[in-house]
Amino acid sequence: MAALRIGVLALQGAFREHRRMLDGLGAETRLVRWPAELDGLDGLVIPGGESTAIAKLLAIHGMYGPLRDAFAAGMAVFGTCAGAILMARDIEGARSDQEPLALMDVRIRRNAYGRQIDSFETAVPFDGVAGGPVKAVFIRAPRFADLGPGVRVLAVGDGGEPLAVREGRALAVAFHPELADDARVHAYFLESVAGA
Repeated sequence: MAALRIGVLALQGAFREHRRMLDGLGAETRLVRWPAELDGLDGLVIPGGESTAIAKLLAIHGMYGPLRDAFAAGMAVFGTCAGAILMARDIEGARSDQEPLALMDVRIRRNAYGRQIDSFETAVPFDGVAGGPVKAVFIRAPRFADLGPGVRVLAVGDGGEPLAVREGRALAVAFHPELADDARVHAYFLESVAGA
């Protein structure tokens, strides 16, 4: 089987870490900064970083329409932390100029786990991922506040709150799997979401 062609949105945030993890899993990766670079992709990763900065750069680079069109045409999308925020239909606490991509039927709350100083790492059981809980790094993490009927929860925290959700070809996680030495969430995206 040919390697999946996966883009990593490279406007801001931890895009290098995502690319390194995907390369290690055998994907054919490409950094994406402009609409034409979405052509021919099986999937796109929207990394963690600063969601307001990424939103502003998406607008400057003319990416909103082309990204939504590519998703509608079959491209899978995986968002981590800030990427998950941008994928939501509604963003609580967003700035007035922060437009969501609305790729998933979820409402999300920015910085729900506190500030940078409140960052932590934990292990999270993840449905569809073998080998026990995955390592999850939380840095100013968002919280999935409301899920539409077609959204499936793949991982929950100690309090029962959703930490990873999937709706069709869209996968979003509140944490940073790219910052842990554990590629299983990326492998899940490649095999079960982009490769499905």
